[in-house]
Amino acid sequence: MAEAEVSTNRLARMVGVSAKTAERWLKDPSRAPHPDTRSAVAKALGADEGMLWPRAARSVVKTGASREITQAYPYRNACPSAVWGQLIDAASHSITFAGYTNYFVWQEQPRLVDRLTAKAAAGCSVRFLVGDPESDVTRRREEIEGVPLTVSTRIRITLDALSKLKHLDGVDARFSDEHIALSVFSFDSEMLVTPHLSSLLGHESPMLHLHRMGDDGLYDRFAGHVSALWEGGRPVWE
Repeated sequence: MAEAEVSTNRLARMVGVSAKTAERWLKDPSRAPHPDTRSAVAKALGADEGMLWPRAARSVVKTGASREITQAYPYRNACPSAVWGQLIDAASHSITFAGYTNYFVWQEQPRLVDRLTAKAAAGCSVRFLVGDPESDVTRRREEIEGVPLTVSTRIRITLDALSKLKHLDGVDARFSDEHIALSVFSFDSEMLVTPHLSSLLGHESPMLHLHRMGDDGLYDRFAGHVSALWEGGRPVWE
């Protein structure tokens, strides 16, 4: 609410409830609104419903692998930038950006270099897995996309930003070509996963928001994928 500059009274009016009802949500986070109201609140605040009421979101399906799915988006850019910001800022142990270019995070997240610097200083591990701008895989992808802002250019923008972090303990970056079709972004026990579809750009592909609930679930399967690529990756900084 503070980020969206929305008061309790204004939020209540926006979603059609009394101010007292909205105040109860703040006083007792376990009191989740009805599903339709949760959706309206999330839209009003530009936030993810699963971030506002994670217990309610996860209780929809209590068994099976799908219980780790907090939210699903038909397009990556349908996920509010505030969700990314909340995940980055809340992480305390590890952050991994395993997108092929990771270009968009620098465009959408203000002062990201400063924020990641603070994370590393506090003992949080920060890793970036990026594509090799000189590889054949990158060149083939550029031919498929056929856009002026090429894949290699987007990677180099990330590398330029990372050059400001390479002196920090706890920050590392590696090249890999094997995640061209799958981007994985993890923040402690939370994860955003984007499988890239055909010739579509990253922001046009769907995305899942996962919350780790146990061993060998969806979160762990994708985390294992990233770990294998990381082990086989080439250091960005020699």
